Amino acid sequence: MPRFYCDLPLSSGHLVALPDAVARHAVGVLRLRAGEAVALFNGDGGEYHGVLENVGGKGASVRLASRHEPARESPLEVRLAQGISSGERMDYTLQKAVELGVAAIQPLTMRRSVVRLNEEKAIKRRAHWQGVVNAACEQCGRNLLPPVAEIHEFTAWVRGIAQETETLKLLLDPEGDLCLRDLPPPTSPILLLAGPEGGFDPAERKLARAAGFHGLRLGPRVLRTETAALAALAAMQAVWGDFR
Repeated sequence: MPRFYCDLPLSSGHLVALPDAVARHAVGVLRLRAGEAVALFNGDGGEYHGVLENVGGKGASVRLASRHEPARESPLEVRLAQGISSGERMDYTLQKAVELGVAAIQPLTMRRSVVRLNEEKAIKRRAHWQGVVNAACEQCGRNLLPPVAEIHEFTAWVRGIAQETETLKLLLDPEGDLCLRDLPPPTSPILLLAGPEGGFDPAERKLARAAGFHGLRLGPRVLRTETAALAALAAMQAVWGDFR
């Protein structure tokens, strides 16, 4: 059943006019027709099954029937703090992180970040990333939208979260002194920190460790920025989460 994210109030029995972009995708791209079954969700944790009506031109409506709350969220609460990477690399990381169950995303500017954004561009990029996240939820079946936080500069951010004592803080580091099998199954939220293309500056690594981060290695090879966090998320799900 095709699923669509709609930033609208949804309730059973109502006829909902699809937003223009959603209608174009459903009718113009997927070639759906009146009477076909679809599902809509708005990020509140549930999804509504319904059928297409009033399909014409580029518009369409959906008659909503029943609300469902399938269990698709990970038992692990993992927040990803990701050093910003350029273009499609960041999009890829966010898309796959959503598929792997990440709960929230914090973009960070770091000393070795290639991308530098002024205030206007930062606002636009954050909105774009949230769109990537929403589309990934459509594809993978999630009904809760992981929020993409405002972009923060690393030093100020890491000092601000130093007081979080009830969180397992993990820093992805090829020279880290821990691997997943060294850690017991977590009973608290996890904060996973991944660097940008150029990796962590030594001073940033030192600040992170002072804020309570433990160095986590994933093996003897150095992973690229767009795959490091994803490898860690997949391993966590396999060892502690819903891949078991």
